[in-house]
Amino acid sequence: MKALRCPVVELRQYTLHPGQRDVLIDLFDREFVESQEAVGATVLGQFRDLDDPDRFVWLRGFEDMVGRAKALESFYSGPVWQTHRDEANATMIDSDDVLLLRPASAHSGFPPSVGARPAPGAPTPLSPSLLLATIWYGHGPFDTTFVEFFQEHVRPVLAETGGEPLAYLQSEHAPNTFPALPVRMNEEVFVWFARFTDEGHIDNHLNRLQRSERWREEVLAPLSERWSRTPQRLRLAPTERSILR
Repeated sequence: MKALRCPVVELRQYTLHPGQRDVLIDLFDREFVESQEAVGATVLGQFRDLDDPDRFVWLRGFEDMVGRAKALESFYSGPVWQTHRDEANATMIDSDDVLLLRPASAHSGFPPSVGARPAPGAPTPLSPSLLLATIWYGHGPFDTTFVEFFQEHVRPVLAETGGEPLAYLQSEHAPNTFPALPVRMNEEVFVWFARFTDEGHIDNHLNRLQRSERWREEVLAPLSERWSRTPQRLRLAPTERSILR
């Protein structure tokens, strides 16, 4: 399996018509995984949002922005999307909530191996883990100084409360090389992902974090003036064919 350290990552959040999420997931997992990877994209993971039954979240990676343009042009003009796009689009209210990201450091991308993708129709693993994505929104760029702060002060507290980051990324401000698909270009974000065994494990981590004096004093206090809006958390359940699980 190819490495998953994608230098360019899209975090895509779709708002769907009520009751249509499983329709889209069935179609996506069957038709849109291998067909995208055949043209150079990497489908990192696809998820049900545990807190919104009408939200589908997925991650797509690329080697660079030029490769992104080529892969998207090939896929969206290709036979698989052309055949199934009407069915897919019929499930969606909005598909433009897209953050373009890059790893915050040389070693903060998604790990090279996170397990094999189940084949279509294969039995679902008995214990698929959950992911928690945390999105921080900043008034200004999350620069090298901030990344060092995250590594030295934030990450240790996350680890000791049971939420060691699997990957952490920040805004990629390169021009959108495929303008047919909009991205949120005017936001400064820092995003990290952590893996948990179940909802209780997530709750335990968040409760420990809330009670942590180090978190309040070493993280929240120094960062209180940096945030432009309330941080966002996404509790994500992998679909049957998601690699990230």
